Amino acid sequence: MRRVADLFRGALLVLVLMLSGPVGAVQPDEILADPAMEARAREISKDLRCLVCRNENIDESNAELARDLRILVRERLVAGDSNTETVAFIVDRYGEYVLLRPTTIGANWLLWAAGPLMLVMALVMAWFYLRGRSSAARPQESALTKDEQERLRHILEE
Repeated sequence: MRRVADLFRGALLVLVLMLSGPVGAVQPDEILADPAMEARAREISKDLRCLVCRNENIDESNAELARDLRILVRERLVAGDSNTETVAFIVDRYGEYVLLRPTTIGANWLLWAAGPLMLVMALVMAWFYLRGRSSAARPQESALTKDEQERLRHILEE
């Protein structure tokens, strides 16, 4: 019984060690000494996309480019930039793709509006299709000649 308990404890220890990995990819040498400044850097980093990992923010990415962006954010904050100025600097340098939540100004409004516009177009097309289908001429019962009707009646009676 003791052996089973030791195996269970060992398995539990291995599981805890496997699940206790780092939460983010920020390395100790990147962390700023001022906790308020570090909190600002983390807040900015949450909204910046890793250009290598695509849908991962730079705070969670282990890519070298993400590390460079984290260091750049901290350098800009130490230089005295506001959060907005820091983000604007990085967007100017890397393009708007670096933002995880792109803005709705400029050419992006078309991308934001494309989904609803396509839905409206599909609904209008469906309405016209169904309306035209319901008003289409139905085949008339007397489309058959009298001989054909007589022959059909004879076939159905057999």
